[in-house]
Amino acid sequence: MAELARIQPSLWFDSDAREAMEYYVSVFPNSHIGSITEYPADSDEKHLSGMAGKILNGQFTLNGVDFVCIDGGPYFTFTEAISFVVLAKDQAELDDYWAKLSHVPEAEQCGWCKDRFGLSWQIIPENMGDLTRTPEQLQVVLGQKKIVIAELEAAGAGI
Repeated sequence: MAELARIQPSLWFDSDAREAMEYYVSVFPNSHIGSITEYPADSDEKHLSGMAGKILNGQFTLNGVDFVCIDGGPYFTFTEAISFVVLAKDQAELDDYWAKLSHVPEAEQCGWCKDRFGLSWQIIPENMGDLTRTPEQLQVVLGQKKIVIAELEAAGAGI
């Protein structure tokens, strides 16, 4: 059997990849910055002007998942079409991640939040499938911003 290709998420930041990497590794356990390659000293090329010292290639690991990133300028931004799911073991862990990652209140819905860099996260309980089995539970989750496990359990009490 052929070896499977490794797949890594690649994140494009305008100019704050270093700050993002440092922040993310402080949020998640078992995380570290692997390497940073900076853009060389200013070049005569227009698209590299002012990029000296910014991240050309950053490699970091968040709780065992490898990522790469770049400071690529303002040409592309994050959208909700891509998000990262964080499975929390209990309400306390969910609350902790939510407090660290949710920085855009108007983007909060059904466990989704957006961090200060514009990246979307889904902070949900490990047993989310069990907590959304009934129409009543689905109605509750649709009304939540941050997931509140006890509310979902109460809505499903008649199962």
